[in-house]
This record gives sequence, C-alpha cells and structure tokens, in this order.
Amino acid sequence: MRQYRGLKSAYRATFAAAAGLGALIFMPFSGKATEMASYEVLEEASAGAADVVEVDIVPTEEEVQEIIEKNNAWKNPGSVVMANVYTSVNVRKEADESSEQIGLLYKDCGGYIKEYTDGWTLVKSGDMEGWVCNDYLLFGDEAQELLSEVGVMQAKVNTDQLRVRKQPNTECDTWGLVGVGEVYDVIEELDGWVKIDFEGEGGYLSEQYLDISFHMDYGETLEAIKEREEAEKRAKIEAERHKYYGVYAATASDVVLLGALIQCEAGNQPYEGQVAVGAVVMNRLRSPAYPNTLYGVIYASGQFGPAGSGGVDRRIAAGVNPSCLQAAQEALNGYSNVGAATHFRATGYRDGIVIAGHVFW
Repeated sequence: MRQYRGLKSAYRATFAAAAGLGALIFMPFSGKATEMASYEVLEEASAGAADVVEVDIVPTEEEVQEIIEKNNAWKNPGSVVMANVYTSVNVRKEADESSEQIGLLYKDCGGYIKEYTDGWTLVKSGDMEGWVCNDYLLFGDEAQELLSEVGVMQAKVNTDQLRVRKQPNTECDTWGLVGVGEVYDVIEELDGWVKIDFEGEGGYLSEQYLDISFHMDYGETLEAIKEREEAEKRAKIEAERHKYYGVYAATASDVVLLGALIQCEAGNQPYEGQVAVGAVVMNRLRSPAYPNTLYGVIYASGQFGPAGSGGVDRRIAAGVNPSCLQAAQEALNGYSNVGAATHFRATGYRDGIVIAGHVFW
C-alpha cells in the first residue's frame, strides 16, 4: 500500500574529502551552491561520526570528483526547480533581462532543469520552455521540499462510465460515475484499487482504468494566457445568454461557476467544508500571485483538476446543488472560515485548518 503524503527528496548528498588536497567542493545550501574547501567538507561530513570515520584514509582524485558530481546533482538536467516568488516571474526566450518574454512562472509552480548556468536556468514547465533568472528559483532540497507541499499524485480516468466505489470492492455502493479524461487527487494506492478525493469523500476506482502520475502546477506561455482570457470572455457571454439561476441576477455566472467548482471538489462535504473551498478560491482571487478574475483563477494552468478535465463545465450543464451555490455566494460575499488559506487537500498530507475531509493552508 502506498500513501501520498508529499514527495520526499529525490536525492541526499553524502560528503567526504581529505585535508590537504586543496580541492574545492560545491555543496548545496539553502537551494544554492556554496563553495567550500575540501577540509571544510571533511569536517562537515565527519561531525558527530568520529567512531565510524577513518580520518587517515585519503580519497583518490576519482572519488573526490564523484563527490563533486553528487554535490552538484541539484543542477543537473531533469532536476526539479520551483519558483521562489510572491506573485510570478517572467520567463524569457534567452538568458537576458532584455530578451523577449514568453510566459510566466507563478508562485508554487515549477518545472525541470534543461540547462543551468550561474545566472539563469533554462526551465521546462508544462508546455513552456524558457530562461528564468536564478534569483527567483529554488533548487535542490528547497525545491523538493516545496514540491512535497504543493505537488500531488493524480489519477486520470481513461475509460467511459467508471464507478466510484465507497469501498475497494465491486460489491459495495457507489458515490457516482466518472468519465474519460477526468482527473482526481490520489490519497493512496491499494491492491488493484486507487483511493481518490471524490467531491471531498474518499472514493475507490479500479486501477486498471487509470493513468497515475505526479503533478505539479506549471507556468503559462503568453499565448496560453491570451487563450484563457478569450475563453473567459466567451464563457461570460454564454452565461449571460442562459442566465443560470436568474435569482442571482448579474452575478449569477460567478455564483454558478464557483458553485460548480465547489461541488466538484467538496460536494460530499458538510456545508462548512464547501464554504472553505469557495474561500480558498476567493483568497487566490484577492492575491497578486494568481489571475485577477474568478474564471482565470479556476481555469489557470494546473490549478484545479475538475476545471482542466471538463468536470466544472459538465457540472454547470447538469445543474449545481443549492448548498454549493449558497456556499459560493457566501464566499463571494467575503466570508472565510479558513483565514487567508490558498490551498487545500485531503487530510493527512500536512498541518493546517482541518474541516471534515480537507486540510486548508
């Protein structure tokens, strides 16, 4: 059984060297490279371990080179890198501040190193590939630590009409049906079953009908941002034409949109949990780290699985539960029972404000 409570660091460097070699070793510290003399590395490695370190043994040049390579693993191609910003950082075509901007890497978003230099790093983030100034990035253990907090294992449905079971067997009752392309956070993997966060409840899907992968939030190209903004305009026109739940008048489209997301994320949760999800969305809307419209927050790249997989659109078409609409309206009115929290996940992943099946931070 595998439970997902955050991604552990993919590597742990080991350090050793001999005094008098005069070599310079680079060690990761606070996500950056710090230059240290070999005798300092030896002191660092042997501290508290005098009974197991033979100080008279001098490593070969090959061993020293291997140590250097291990200590520099954090900047190798394929290593994780995360944005170290309050809002966002520009991604550029070339490694120069005057170069053309091609996109944005948002707070809590990341990617993988394609090429590292002293001042800039070529980052692959989703569909975007470009250069980011190192001053606005986290590397090594710091990047892995942040990724463990904001990344999540996800299951993507690859078949039509898959039943969400209340227990990991085919004899029990179901929560409902899911369809091809829908994406859900994984709580744990069992023998042939995957437990997912289904509208705030633990549900079980047969593993053979799922594609499972680790997910981090990515940045967006300027083209993707433009497409999302144009889609938002079309969505607002469509919402005004249909006037879902006309009792909410001019704000009906926002209420329905937020209510649909709340139902997708917390439809099986008590009312307090539904309001909390709505509050998270509104906290993001008020933060400069996220898009400045409700549609933009919900549909930004990789932010909410049900939006990207079409679940929100299907929920709007089928109708939103009254309690989720009420929770959306309360959140839109400014009420928050989770303070300034901008994230939530199934309980058990980290500390925070726990409301029913979710933890908020």
